Amino acid sequence: MLKDKVILVTGGSRGIGRATALLLAENGAKVIVNYNKSEKDAEEVVTLINEKEGEAIKIKADVSNENEVKEMFSQIRNRFGKIDILINNAGIVQNNLLLMTKTEEFDRIVDTNCKGVFLCMRFAAKMMMKKRSGKIINISSIVGRYGNSGQVVYSGSKAFIIGLTKSAAKELGMYGITVNAVAPGLIETDMIKGLKEEIIQNLLNNIHLGRMGTPEDVAKVILSLCSDLGDYVSGQVIGVDGCQIM
Repeated sequence: MLKDKVILVTGGSRGIGRATALLLAENGAKVIVNYNKSEKDAEEVVTLINEKEGEAIKIKADVSNENEVKEMFSQIRNRFGKIDILINNAGIVQNNLLLMTKTEEFDRIVDTNCKGVFLCMRFAAKMMMKKRSGKIINISSIVGRYGNSGQVVYSGSKAFIIGLTKSAAKELGMYGITVNAVAPGLIETDMIKGLKEEIIQNLLNNIHLGRMGTPEDVAKVILSLCSDLGDYVSGQVIGVDGCQIM
C-alpha cells in the first residue's frame, strides 16, 4: 500500500506512534522514527522494522525547538530526498483544573502540542509543495472537539490542532497536499497510567463498544489515510473512540 513512501512519525517510539510506525513499515513505507527522550524505545522500533526487511531510521529532535526540527528535516532531505507523509503524533498530556494550572505547565503543553505540530507542518509542507503532493496527519483528541473537565489546557492544545488542520487543508490543497486530523478517545497507552481506576471505569461506561482502544486501532485509521484510500479526504477530523462521543 505504501511502497517507497517516506513517512515521518513524530513521537514514534511509544504508544500510538510506535504502533503507527510498525504498521506503516509493514505496508512498505520507509519510516523515520522521531523521538526526544526515549532513544532506547526508538531504537527498538527501528530494529523491529529492519529485522523484517523494512527500512527505518531514528532521529532525535524536540519538536518544540525550531532549530532541531529544521535539522531533522535536513537529515530527511539528505537521506531520502523527499518526504511523502508527515504523522504529527508527538504530544504531552498534563491534567489539571484551570485555576490549578501554572503558567509553566501551560507553556510546556502548548510548546509541544501546538508549536511542535506547527513547526513540523511548515517544514514538511515546504518540501511537499515542490513535488506538488503529500499528506499530513495530525493527532488530536476527542477532548479537542468536546472538552473535558480537568484538561483545560490539554483540550485547548488539541482543539488548536483541529483549527490548524482545517486551515492548512484549504491552503495546501492546490498543491495536491491533504491535511487531516485523527481524534483518538480512551486509548491504552502510557498517558492513562496515572488515571485512577474509578475514573477509567467511568470513561469505559460511556464507550459503547465496551472497551478501551488500542494504539493499533488508531494506527489502522492512519494507515487508511496514508494510502490511496485516503487520496480524496482532506480537512477532516476522524474520531477513533469506540462510539464514546457522537
